[in-house]
Amino acid sequence: MAVPSPPTKSDKKHDIRKKARKSRTYFVSQLEGDARRALEEQLAENVAPFLTDAKTIGAYIPIGSEISPGAIVKKAVRQGKTIAYPTFSEGDQKFTFCAGEPIMPGPYQIMQPAPDSPVVTPDVVLLPLIACLDGGMRIGQGKGHYDRALEGLKSDGVTLIGLGWQSQRLDLGCKADSWDVPIDLFISPRGVEKF
Repeated sequence: MAVPSPPTKSDKKHDIRKKARKSRTYFVSQLEGDARRALEEQLAENVAPFLTDAKTIGAYIPIGSEISPGAIVKKAVRQGKTIAYPTFSEGDQKFTFCAGEPIMPGPYQIMQPAPDSPVVTPDVVLLPLIACLDGGMRIGQGKGHYDRALEGLKSDGVTLIGLGWQSQRLDLGCKADSWDVPIDLFISPRGVEKF
């Protein structure tokens, strides 16, 4: 698989990413704490039916204005499910999912489980995103970390669920790159869209 290169100013994905990130940040800045928590609880309710048969769930630690999967994770833990987080080894561009609490910063300063945590294969992966476009095209941060990790999981039948605020679902087409891995569902507090 080709590795994404830094975007150029004419790159359509770069433009979408820039506008969507700004829109997401503004939306979240307008939410009071209780309103945000209520929306994230509703998100957990919307996601729940898709986790029924899953034993292991790939989650993430939200950064900035990303919607938090925290309420989803709490419910899943109460149901006895294993929660795994992206874990990078130093110098590696591809992460693995490791079971355990995210207790230490990894090479990209994102919290991850300890180095001795077991590597697992999730049944379902919850994905952060900047935007979700037509056909389940996920626009992420632009470094390709998720695409590298998800390529094999998708072909093995792992369900990929993009999580976001409804404003992140954009009715836009954009040419997919060879490394782009489409998501199966986009779930927001407002509802569910299958691709």
